[in-house]
Amino acid sequence: MELHDRVREFMQRTLDAMGVPLTVTIQETADNVAIELSGDGGEQLLRRRAEALDALQHIVNTAFRRHLSGDRSFVVDCMDYRKAKDAELVQMARFMMERAKSSGAPQEVGPLNPYARRLVHLAVAEDPQLSSESIGDAFLKTVIISLRR
Repeated sequence: MELHDRVREFMQRTLDAMGVPLTVTIQETADNVAIELSGDGGEQLLRRRAEALDALQHIVNTAFRRHLSGDRSFVVDCMDYRKAKDAELVQMARFMMERAKSSGAPQEVGPLNPYARRLVHLAVAEDPQLSSESIGDAFLKTVIISLRR
């Protein structure tokens, strides 16, 4: 059985066990494997700041990420929630990047989960004048954006 079929079946069985009747579609992108959940009842996954959606993404990455090449991962989205939140986070990171440049002072973003931190680090990497680092010793860490020395 192909990886996508195994992941789709795993997600479908997990959603069925949760009592959330959603359809699972999987699409390859340049950076990751996108898992889109659609149908009535999706708002159940988006309650409490989408904790259930984040948990599903964490579970599917823990179970199947080793089968992907390079540093690719699975991104689980429902009703375009993650797409909108990702765009919002990148916009905030760019704002903090401009503040770091204009003030010269390091700027903090977070605390963020690993997926969100990666988005911030990728945004900062686009600007050769800036660098970023994660600090903290828990699952949620803060990203510091500062001028390159």
